[in-house]
Amino acid sequence: MGRLHEKASRPWGYYTVIEEGQGFIVKIIHVNKGQRLSLQSHNHRSEHWVVLSGVAKVVLDDKIFDLNVGQSVDIPLHAHHSLQNPYDNDLEILEIQMGDLLSEDDIIRYEDIYGRV
Repeated sequence: MGRLHEKASRPWGYYTVIEEGQGFIVKIIHVNKGQRLSLQSHNHRSEHWVVLSGVAKVVLDDKIFDLNVGQSVDIPLHAHHSLQNPYDNDLEILEIQMGDLLSEDDIIRYEDIYGRV
């Protein structure tokens, strides 16, 4: 534990852990305009995303779609996914991670514009 209210900077923006407990972590993820997270999957957690501000471009396996404020999506265990913000305004989402291992080490990257594959 110990991550509560920690702001973690990333090349695409930052995230803040706002709550955590047994088997879950809740984060606010801020994606700067024009940025994207890597195409990735997880072996130990699923995720639920809710758009708080901006528009999210979501890549989920073979689908690509936009989510507007108030809309949400479930990211199943092992799904290839990416959160992207190709738009002119910053994006914020609420992310709920659920699983038996909730660690930044549980990220398998397939594509990354920041060279982290």
